[in-house]
Amino acid sequence: MQVSVKRRQGNLELDVSFTGAPSGITALFGNSGAGKTSVINMVAGLSRPDQGHISIGGRCLFDSGRGINLPPDKRRVGYVFQEGRLFPHLSVQSNLTYGMYLVPEAERKIAFDDVVGLLGIELLLERRPRLLSGGEKQRVAIGRALLTSPRALLMDEPLASLDEARKSELLPFIARISREFCIPILYVSHAMDEIRKLTDHVVYLHAGRVVEGGD
Repeated sequence: MQVSVKRRQGNLELDVSFTGAPSGITALFGNSGAGKTSVINMVAGLSRPDQGHISIGGRCLFDSGRGINLPPDKRRVGYVFQEGRLFPHLSVQSNLTYGMYLVPEAERKIAFDDVVGLLGIELLLERRPRLLSGGEKQRVAIGRALLTSPRALLMDEPLASLDEARKSELLPFIARISREFCIPILYVSHAMDEIRKLTDHVVYLHAGRVVEGGD
């Protein structure tokens, strides 16, 4: 993953360049307001840089000089937000497969049973989201993102809304995802204890700039 972007956002002038690990977890770390979510949203295609380029696995997602700006649904990245954002009227199984069925069958590289087994959610498949704990909702959200067979997984403080017990429950699952499925993960957090447990590759942001770990 190669990211080099500039964007003016209110009083914040973002100027961020880094190369993520080809596999494993790359962390974007910094205090609130450092620009972490802004960067991950640009990678996802939810906001547009003023200039720069973004590529994953050699595939260009954005290049201001060449006029390339793939829409979010063409970027093939999975996004896990702070809250699970599950469809309340669907079962866990239907939530999991919602995005999977939007991917052509020939391009589905990750099997449903493998994801369910890794995340330990076999007994939850018939439940509705309202009957899940916070940690269970996040596991389902992670599973839904994985089942789109993404080229990269973006995680924006996925543990921020959980208590310490639920965080401890989810961390091992996140650590195993990249190893088991060989997917690069860009992980946003301002909690150093999470970062230490998940990755050695950290990009430190402060006031919209990379202060350590960039290119």
